[in-house]
Amino acid sequence: MDPSSAAGDLGAAVNDPQLQHFIEVETQKQRFQQLVHQMTELCWEKCMDKPGPKLDSRAETCFVNCVERFIDTSQFILNRLEQTQKSKSPFSENLSD
Repeated sequence: MDPSSAAGDLGAAVNDPQLQHFIEVETQKQRFQQLVHQMTELCWEKCMDKPGPKLDSRAETCFVNCVERFIDTSQFILNRLEQTQKSKSPFSENLSD
């Protein structure tokens, strides 16, 4: 295979809107899976003293609170980053280039 034709095929693939949409969707899925993994690990360590056949009410309450705080914190961080991006002036963006 000719290297220049392979580069041309790659360039065409990068400009394909369907491929770009597919990559965006898969990236979002990956980020979601990472968040679920982080949340599961964090809450398990925090709330699970000793695994048993069923959750006691204290562990169940702890898991619910942990998940809610994790979601609240993640949403707060995303909102703050969004505000920071919106407040950047065009001048400061030019300086960072």
